Amino acid sequence: MYILILWPKHIGNQLLWAGPLLARIVVGYVFMLTGWGKLQHLDRVTQYFGSLGIPAPEILTPLVSGWEFVGGALLILGLMTRVSAGGLAVIMIVATLAAQADDIASLSDLLGLEEMLYFALFTWLAIFGAGRVSIDAWIERRFAAISCKRSRPPLRIPA
Repeated sequence: MYILILWPKHIGNQLLWAGPLLARIVVGYVFMLTGWGKLQHLDRVTQYFGSLGIPAPEILTPLVSGWEFVGGALLILGLMTRVSAGGLAVIMIVATLAAQADDIASLSDLLGLEEMLYFALFTWLAIFGAGRVSIDAWIERRFAAISCKRSRPPLRIPA
């Protein structure tokens, strides 16, 4: 039983830092490149967004493209991960509804979309955070150390 349950759990606990790091680097890189590509061809992407019926494509195209580029870069760094991932999760929902809605006839169709995989990863990162190997974790440790130095000891009630 140890080999099947406890040993993998022990190994997994030692590698808790690796999951969010790998997820951040992979999806961050993909979205940074995708956003950069969209920023380089805003006219074509704006026309495409308009053809999908997305309102105000002239405004939303640079916003979405910029968020994908900057959000992807921030994910790679592990900086403002929850905000970046949350925004990218929203973009994935809108992209699914705008571009794929007519092709979705069942739950299987929906869950088979690449956008839903990205949505799941972004949602996980938005909830779980960047993990230990990130600028977010460094900032958190730094502020925790400062606040501990400034805080007063807890009030003790005599027994």
